[in-house]
Parts: sequence; structure tokens; C-alpha cells
Amino acid sequence: MTTIAVTGASGFCGSHIAATAAARGAAVLCVGRRPGPVGRHIYWDAGTSVPDLADADVVVHCAAAVGDPVPGSSAEAAMHVVNVTGTARLLESAAGRPVVWVSSASVYDLRTSRHRISEEHPVQRQPNAYGRTKAAGEALALAAGAVILRPRAVYGQGDPHLIPRLLARVRAGRLVLPGRDVPMSLTAIENLTEACLAAASWPRGAYNIADPVPYQRDDAVRTVLHAHGVRAKINHLPLPVAHAAATAAEALSRLRPQAEPWLTRYAVHQLARGVILDVAKAQKQGWTARRTLADYAATVNRR
Repeated sequence: MTTIAVTGASGFCGSHIAATAAARGAAVLCVGRRPGPVGRHIYWDAGTSVPDLADADVVVHCAAAVGDPVPGSSAEAAMHVVNVTGTARLLESAAGRPVVWVSSASVYDLRTSRHRISEEHPVQRQPNAYGRTKAAGEALALAAGAVILRPRAVYGQGDPHLIPRLLARVRAGRLVLPGRDVPMSLTAIENLTEACLAAASWPRGAYNIADPVPYQRDDAVRTVLHAHGVRAKINHLPLPVAHAAATAAEALSRLRPQAEPWLTRYAVHQLARGVILDVAKAQKQGWTARRTLADYAATVNRR
């Protein structure tokens, strides 16, 4: 029986991976500060210690600090400790074991082409601390021979970030989105989970992970809203106005550095730029994305 260590197994991505691995007969070690949904808990604080991975055959590293902290804040420093220093600690303990490291498409430089981005696209000039620390962490993992997965905007049941934030932005039956409608890749948690459980046997390197086809942003948003019983008209805010509002919100947030601003340039960047990931490299390893946003909506509607 294969023993799989999943870091961050109490979180959104990690809990799905741990539960699916256990359902398929693997022994699961849930590595993190809190127990995961299955298996044996191994306590680990990524910011302070090296995890005990002695019983693991394979390591899937999902633990990460997420968010969009104010530049120069203590939250930004804490993010670096978890995403970069924590990765170094994990790799130290995992030496000799296959490691699948969950990164993000946020590492890519999106000032140039954003259509059919392959793994060879430049990894540089990330717009916020999350992207920068994920890039720094994955550089360590790549140097150690790990497999890197780069999903974009992971969604699904139990998502604590993307979909709740979208629903919370609806005001008086309206949702304002920055810029015009654009095509973009999204990643269902089920598609990422399948990749995580298969990737330990893939050649080392980076792999994009996304749904079978890209979506039009506005249609995707409507699908999510309707699935949750929310009826809202989508309005478009001109990009210069959106950028100005985000810049002002970030400036005001410096007065309260422990709180994230209500709008950031990174959020505008994510919603207004059409980013389509090329997943051919992962497909060549036998991985196939089967889950779509329509499947997610159908699941929500059945609840």
C-alpha cells in the first residue's frame, strides 16, 4: 500500500486530495497544523519546523499562505516564511521521495501574450506577494527534482476563497467586473486532484492544469451566480477606473496593514486579463481534465 503525505490536508485543495487518495486505497498522512479529513495527522507548522515524512512514499505539497497582503506588511513577510522557507523545510525532509508541489499560474509574467500559455512562458515579474512567493518556492522544488503543477483559479465544493468572494461582491442585484469580457482558464478541484495523484510518476518539471476548455469570464460568473441562486446583472467598469479604485484601496489599506484591501490591482489583473493555459504537456502523461464548471453548477443545484 502506498503511503501519501498531503501537506495542508485541512485546507480546500489538500482535503480533496487526501480524501480521494484514501478512497482509492492509499494510506494518507495529513501533514499540517490541523488534522485532515482522513488518515493519520502529523503536526507541522511550515513557518517553524521540518515535517516528519519518514513514513511517506510520496509527498503532495498543498500547504500555502494565500491572499493579497499589503506590500511591506507583516502578512507579506509571513507569506514568504510559509511559501518559501516552508518549502525548503519540506524538501529537506522529503529528500529521496517523489514530491508533487502545487504551485499556481500566478507565477507567469502576463504582461506579454496570455493565450495558450505553455510551461515555457516566462516566470517573472509577478504582480503580488502570492505570485512572487509561489515562484520562489517552486524554484526550490524544481531544483530538488519535484513535479510542479500550475492550476489557475481553483474552484469547487468547499472553496473558501474564489466563489465566496465573487458572491460577496453582488450589491443590489448587480456585480461589477473590471474591463470587457475575456476568455480564461479555470481549474476544477477534481481535475487538480487527479493530476496530484498521478503526477508523482511524471518526469520532473512544471505542468499546467486546467479544465478541458477555457470559459468566457462573464458566462462563467453567471453560471456560478445562478448555481447559488443569485440573480445579478453584470456591469463592466472601465479598466482605468478599476485600476484607479484598486490603487486607492491599497493606499487606504496601509493604515490597517493587517487587513487586506477590499480591491487590489492583482484582483483586477486576474479578472480583466484573458489567461488561457496550454495543458498539452500534462495530457501527454495521460492526464485528462473531465470536470467542468457546468458539473460544479449541477452539483450545487442538487444540494
